[in-house]
Amino acid sequence: MSKVPIPFSEPPWLMGHPSPYYNDSHKKWQKTCRAMVDELMADAGEWERQGDVPENLYSQFAAANMLIPNLSAPLPVQWLHKLGIHTLPGGLPVDEFDYIHTLIYVDEIARSGSLGPGGAITTGMAFGVPPILKFGSKSLQERFLPDLLTGKKRICIAITEPSAGSDVGNIQTTATRTKDGKHFIVNGTKKWITNGLWSDYASMAVRTGGPGPAGLSMLVVPLLHTKGVNMRRIKVQGQTAAGTTFIELDDVLVPVENLIGKEGMGMKYVMQNFNHERLSISIGVNRLSRVAIGAAFEYCLKREAFGKPLMDQPVVRHRLAKCGAELESHWAWTEQFTYSLTKMSEEEANRELGGLTALLKAQAGRVIESCASTAVLLFGGNGYSKSGQGEVAERIYREVPGARIPGGSEDVMLDVAIRQLVKNFQRKTKELESAVEGPSGSSKL
Repeated sequence: MSKVPIPFSEPPWLMGHPSPYYNDSHKKWQKTCRAMVDELMADAGEWERQGDVPENLYSQFAAANMLIPNLSAPLPVQWLHKLGIHTLPGGLPVDEFDYIHTLIYVDEIARSGSLGPGGAITTGMAFGVPPILKFGSKSLQERFLPDLLTGKKRICIAITEPSAGSDVGNIQTTATRTKDGKHFIVNGTKKWITNGLWSDYASMAVRTGGPGPAGLSMLVVPLLHTKGVNMRRIKVQGQTAAGTTFIELDDVLVPVENLIGKEGMGMKYVMQNFNHERLSISIGVNRLSRVAIGAAFEYCLKREAFGKPLMDQPVVRHRLAKCGAELESHWAWTEQFTYSLTKMSEEEANRELGGLTALLKAQAGRVIESCASTAVLLFGGNGYSKSGQGEVAERIYREVPGARIPGGSEDVMLDVAIRQLVKNFQRKTKELESAVEGPSGSSKL
């Protein structure tokens, strides 16, 4: 028997509220995703406690064609058709998949209440494949995409280093051409690389030129079973099941044909790839916040203290109200933002929404900090325990730094957003002034 959903436990459109964003295809896709995720990730909480996921989880998602939705919309339809993939689960044609479908998929994956198990099967495909799809040569795509898109091989995105996180332009890992010009020799380290230890390859940012952003390029670097590559797991506060990895690269030989796009364009490729990553983080983190505050709301309806339910205490209602307002405001912005992506070209979206993507991601971190800490407080001692009624609140509280730092730390994101908005404002002002003056410099007015 269906239940009345707990307030804040579902986004408004799933609470029965009218929405202009979701059509019948989206509604069917949501039901499909929920059923698939409930089936394939029923034990996600236990996996996160253990710090790992089953070895066959990735192959299960691949067999169900449930890795493909990690890619940015629109999907690479020609490639998918070439590989015999015409529909996604539920009969959704791949050429009808849009960013609202992405929103739904990411939201449903995060319902597990942890970024770990979901990250174990999404991060590499979501952020490691797009650079090859968008910037790679035809021959590069022919070599790697068939196995990556079908899940036969795995890839990760490898940008961050011990001394270069949000400061991408400071990357130190080098790729030097051999004397015969046939290979790059890669040396350096990569840190906090999600999915790294399971990955056959990495879409990796490396330094092929001088200092600064202009010296960066991207390569497809082989990882597993490759001479000179050493990988070990990093124990982190949250996302323990996502396979966070430290990678050491010692004279790793990489064919020059593995260069993604043009040499020296790595910074541009990394920045554009960040937009999909930051939006995906924003969606997943909002759902994680929703799981926390929804669980706390339900607990406060049942738990009694001082002779009455916690929900009868004005201070409790006040805390829930503040979190609910932050949560739903961010979700409304996320929906509107995602809808814009369905109406804009990729070039236009990168130009107009890049800074706002950073701001959306930064705000997601602030929302989960508020919702997770409130949930722990309202659960009381149970929220401080790694088992029992408040386990989900305790677990999500440990996810807060993982929401605020990876993908661009919060303070950097806030700064990037304003700098990009100023840049766009100045460009548009200059274009307007030029249009008013006319081609000869005389005013049209």
